[in-house]
Amino acid sequence: MKTFDAVVIGDVNIDLIVVGYGEPPLPGQEVFVENMLTYIGGGAALFGLALAKLGLKLSFHGILGKDYYGQYLLNELERHGIDTGSMVFSETNRTGITIALRPEKDRSFITYAGSNAELSLRRIDMKGVAEGGRHVHLTSYKGSANHAEFAGAVEELKEYGATVSMDTGWDNTGEWYRGLLELAGKIDILFMNETEAMHYTGCATVEEAAGLISKYAGHVVVKLGSKGAVSVVNGKHAYHPGFKVNPLDTTGAGDSFNAGYIYGYLTGKETEECLVYGNACGALSVGAYGGNTGTADRETMLQFIAGHIGAGTDQGEVEG
Repeated sequence: MKTFDAVVIGDVNIDLIVVGYGEPPLPGQEVFVENMLTYIGGGAALFGLALAKLGLKLSFHGILGKDYYGQYLLNELERHGIDTGSMVFSETNRTGITIALRPEKDRSFITYAGSNAELSLRRIDMKGVAEGGRHVHLTSYKGSANHAEFAGAVEELKEYGATVSMDTGWDNTGEWYRGLLELAGKIDILFMNETEAMHYTGCATVEEAAGLISKYAGHVVVKLGSKGAVSVVNGKHAYHPGFKVNPLDTTGAGDSFNAGYIYGYLTGKETEECLVYGNACGALSVGAYGGNTGTADRETMLQFIAGHIGAGTDQGEVEG
């Protein structure tokens, strides 16, 4: 028996959300905003918290600074039942921080990577990870800079019997390394949003992009924001529209979608139902400030689905 349903490896940091932000101050000026809120952030951490809330048993591998924020994040993960025994504390960097501006509309960010910059899959015992967890979720892919270590880690995880999912995330270098397509063929479930899919493939439409990626990957999921999500599994396409909600903060909606989808996958649901779970978790996530605050437990998710199926299809602006 495996100890954990899933092991999550990736980024964890502080999200400082600035509410009511207008124009940046000119030199020497001060701007007052409606509120500033502190939450747990990082795609891997938000995915892990959402999946733990749905009732699965998780372990988290990441790097924190030896500071107040590092301890705060550790406490938050543990408070939600996530095992942090494999967490590492940096000797040189402080805990990462992202400042999110205009969370209610066109989000923009200021980020200090901090301890997250030290994360390397080569430092993690993948045999031990696979022996402890039946599924592993990876984030923090950086194209050619760490492609080789991702490829090696995935190969090792598969060798020792774990299934693997990965969210590509946004490539802030602009490289959009095409080697990802080769890696996609080794991963059980590959997540990306529509913009990322088109950048990585060079295709003009998300339909073309999903089709091209599916030639390499057996199971790819493309998040379409307010329009829902599409999956291609062994060449078979499936689609489910988004749910109609009024978004407050889209931070972490894509990670919540991933958690809902993986929850369905790990509990033996069909692809179409996994898409419904993912869309529901993404929709619930945007109803509160912070990437984790609005995420739901299993009962809330199922009640939301029961109350919304057939009631509307256009979800509010939810980013992947």
